Amino acid sequence: MIKAVLLLTLVIVGIAIFLLCFNVIFRKDGKFPETEVGHNKEMRKRGLICAKEEEIRMLRRESRKLRDKSCSDEGCGSCTTGCGPENL
Repeated sequence: MIKAVLLLTLVIVGIAIFLLCFNVIFRKDGKFPETEVGHNKEMRKRGLICAKEEEIRMLRRESRKLRDKSCSDEGCGSCTTGCGPENL
């Protein structure tokens, strides 16, 4: 009885694994679809970006605002606000 249940369980798990990877096995290139936002062309077309990239863009915008308000025309040599590119 235990052998039958174990065999049935193995068969069900095997079928489930096969069905989950069916698309990958029988596709021409055999690769998983790209799900990362940064590399997915369709998500890029829709204007979606990953959170890390969005944060970097936001930090750049904030540093430009900081630079525009507090930096002098002499450049960052005399600046103490820490808005230079080395601080991004």
